[in-house]
Amino acid sequence: MVQTSLCPTGKLSLIFGRLAVCLISAYFLIGCMSPRKLVYFQPKPTGEDTLTMTSRYAPKIQSGDILSIQVSSLNAEATTYFNPYVSFAAMDRSQNASAPQSSLPNSTGYLVDKNGNIDLPLVGTISVANLTTADAKDRIRERLKAYLKEPTVNVRNQNFKVSVLGEVARPTLLTIPNEQITLPEALGLAGDVTIYGRRDNVLVIREENGKKEFAHIDMTKRDLFRSPYYYLHPNDVVYVEPGKVRMASADRMSQVVPAVLSALSFISIILRYY
Repeated sequence: MVQTSLCPTGKLSLIFGRLAVCLISAYFLIGCMSPRKLVYFQPKPTGEDTLTMTSRYAPKIQSGDILSIQVSSLNAEATTYFNPYVSFAAMDRSQNASAPQSSLPNSTGYLVDKNGNIDLPLVGTISVANLTTADAKDRIRERLKAYLKEPTVNVRNQNFKVSVLGEVARPTLLTIPNEQITLPEALGLAGDVTIYGRRDNVLVIREENGKKEFAHIDMTKRDLFRSPYYYLHPNDVVYVEPGKVRMASADRMSQVVPAVLSALSFISIILRYY
C-alpha cells in the first residue's frame, strides 16, 4: 500500500482551508434579521395612510439656559448698549484684523440664574423662566421701549442639545439652533440606526420636574407620530439598543478570535520544524 504525505506547503494550505471554513461557518451561525424589523413607519393592517400628529413642541426657558439676545432699533448707537457681546466681538476684530474669530467664548450670551432671571444692561433684571423664547422676546421688547424707539428683539436658546447614543452610525451630541427637532431627524443626523440596532425599541430618556422618564419607542410603527416623544426636548438622550444579531456577533467573535490566534500559534510551531 502506497502512503502519500503532504509537503509543508500542502499542510499549510490544508490548515488555512480549515480555518476559512470555521470562520465562514461562524459568520452564518450569527443568524439573519427579519426585514420587518428594518422598515420604518409600517402601516397598520387597515392600511391607514393619514393620521393625526401630536402637537408641536415649544420649549420653555429654564435655569441654567444661555440665551442669545440681539436688539435693534432706529437708533443704532443706543442699541449697542444692549448688544454687549456683539460690540465686544466687533471691537476685537477691529483691533486684530488678522484673527479669523473673536477671542470671546463661543457660548457668549445671558445665563438664566437659579431664580429664572437674566440681567440686561440698563434694563436690569428680567424674569424669563418658563417662558418660550417668543414670550421672552415680547417681555424684553416691552422693557426696552423705555430706552429705545421701536425696538426689535431676537432671542434664541443656545442650550437646546440632544444626545444620540448606541447603535447609530455616528453617536453624537446635537445642538439645535431652531429649538425644534423630531426623533427621526435626530437619528438621521447621527447617521441613522445601523443594521444591528433595534428600531422597535428606541429608548428616549427625558427629565421632567426633577424626574427621569424612560420611554421605549417603536420606530417601525406609524404610531410614533402620535407619541409625546416624537418631538424631542432639551437634554433628551436617545439610545438605540443593539439587537440579538449584534450581541450574537460579539459573542461569536469572542469565541472565534481566540481559536484563530491559537491556530496561528500552532502553525508557527509547525513552521519551525520545516
